[in-house]
Amino acid sequence: MNRKINLLDAEQQSKINEHSNSLTKKHLINQPKSKKNKTFFYIFIFFLLTGFCFFFKANHTNQSLTSSTWINNLPIFSNIKQLAESTTNKLKGSDRGRINILFLGMGGKNHDGAYLTDTIILASFEPSTKKIALISIPRDMAAPIENVGWRKINSINALAEVKEQGSGGLAVSQAVNDILNIPIDYYIRVDFTGFEKIINELGGVNVYVDNTFDDYRYPIIGNESAPWEERYQHLHLDQGWQEMDGSLALKYARSRHAFGVEGSDFARARRQQKILKAAKDKISSFDTLLNPVKVSGLINQVQNNLDTNLKIWEMLQLWNTFKDIKEEQIITKVLDDGPGGLLTNTTSEDGAYILLPRGGDFSEIQYLINNVFTDAPAEDKTKVNMEKASIEVRNGTWINGLANKVSMDLEKYGFNIVRVSNSSQQNFQKSVIYDLTYGKKIESLSVLKNKTNANVSLGLPQWLQNDLAQELIEKQHPIQPDFILVLGTDADASQSGVKNKEE
Repeated sequence: MNRKINLLDAEQQSKINEHSNSLTKKHLINQPKSKKNKTFFYIFIFFLLTGFCFFFKANHTNQSLTSSTWINNLPIFSNIKQLAESTTNKLKGSDRGRINILFLGMGGKNHDGAYLTDTIILASFEPSTKKIALISIPRDMAAPIENVGWRKINSINALAEVKEQGSGGLAVSQAVNDILNIPIDYYIRVDFTGFEKIINELGGVNVYVDNTFDDYRYPIIGNESAPWEERYQHLHLDQGWQEMDGSLALKYARSRHAFGVEGSDFARARRQQKILKAAKDKISSFDTLLNPVKVSGLINQVQNNLDTNLKIWEMLQLWNTFKDIKEEQIITKVLDDGPGGLLTNTTSEDGAYILLPRGGDFSEIQYLINNVFTDAPAEDKTKVNMEKASIEVRNGTWINGLANKVSMDLEKYGFNIVRVSNSSQQNFQKSVIYDLTYGKKIESLSVLKNKTNANVSLGLPQWLQNDLAQELIEKQHPIQPDFILVLGTDADASQSGVKNKEE
């Protein structure tokens, strides 16, 4: 896909850079706030920011969060608690059964592009099941912005700040609302420098490094104008558990030029989610809430680096609702351009790397987000996971996005989706499963058949053999799956018949 998009003209970029430099001297989110309830404001902001600290379980210690704790004895606590527990005061989104919070991370002062949002995470809360979904949106994804045109999504915050100081959080929320067709109820915007200080205040975090990590081009702050060989440092981490201070945790989360599989923005998004979880685990390992000195230190670190539209009673109500969350109730997703991914990479008119929806619009991403809490039966997931079944999904129809939508559903059953593509034959009315294991993974085949209601074939038709041979020559799919599912129109619940585009 070679859609040409002019992301930022020179005048707009110049305005952003000038505004960023001026705002770093007077930090945009360090604005005067009412002293009333200030302590509670930052306590609960901190909970939300550092990996949803309201997950903290009182039964982790011998004490509970009752009137005997120092927080409950503060004069303002009872009034706020009454607001949070009142049946007439409801969180935004609670009536529709889903509360959406947008987490935004930016470099802040002393960083290039201070107000470009490096981190964009949609956190959805489902009160009925006590589940939470974290969906990372890549900074390079382009989106149409009203009265502006197509822009990288990470520039929206900076563009808004040029027009009106402090408006970035709402502007990004509105843009995400528009493209994903999902209401954004709240936002939390944080300065990465402040996050580094928070990690240090915690005494560091323990993070499992999935792959040996090497980035030979991690920029040294302040050396931007130095000779080339002095601008960068070598960031190295061995595979396994690593104890990270704030500086190292921030570098691990922000690195963009790591060697191998860790070198993509999508890998970086996953690392950012790991840091959030590690911060949550560290907070849960000691009596943070019962230690006023510790909480006071944490509050001092975040109060100048964070902005939100959440009210105190809303934070308390979120905490009360989700305080007993378990690890298995947290769903993590990263929008990417990999096999089965919903994005594709291309370049803009000025040569910038950007990501666009693979299907030509945002409907597939909207489908993922709308159905993120829909789960597969536990028994079926166990069967598929035991056999470690892999599958390739091909769209045998002209229904746009069908293969990606079915793949998202099958992934919840534990199937490893190795490829999603269009079939060269697109006249299928009935879906067909081609079993390349010849009955060796019968349990997974049974789950797949029951889920898709497809016919099963143990042999490959000549046209598919020819396609596979040609693709092997072109190295389009070197991994042989256990099953190839070719979708017919029966797989589309809407029977829309919208003409298919390349998936």
